[in-house]
Amino acid sequence: MTIDDKTRTELEAAVFRRLVEHLRSRTDVQNIELMNLAGFCRNCLSNWLKEAADAKGIGLSKDESREAVYGMPYETWKATYQGSASAEQLAAMKKASSGH
Repeated sequence: MTIDDKTRTELEAAVFRRLVEHLRSRTDVQNIELMNLAGFCRNCLSNWLKEAADAKGIGLSKDESREAVYGMPYETWKATYQGSASAEQLAAMKKASSGH
């Protein structure tokens, strides 16, 4: 199947929006769990969004990119949903050494 660039971009954007919405609805899934299993987390997505904006010369702050992914200010999300990481989770993240 051949897809033109405009359609491919639209499909990719729709997938990104769906992923972000899914992660917003799964507040029970901690970022450290995502990092340990998938090698990326909500913060990674927000960083990638900011990097893409920077590459286009679009002014997007770190806080704005995080709010775009989390659906609320990051500090609010952390205070409301972020739990403490277990020793096992921290050890797994250190072992994976993904650079995040």
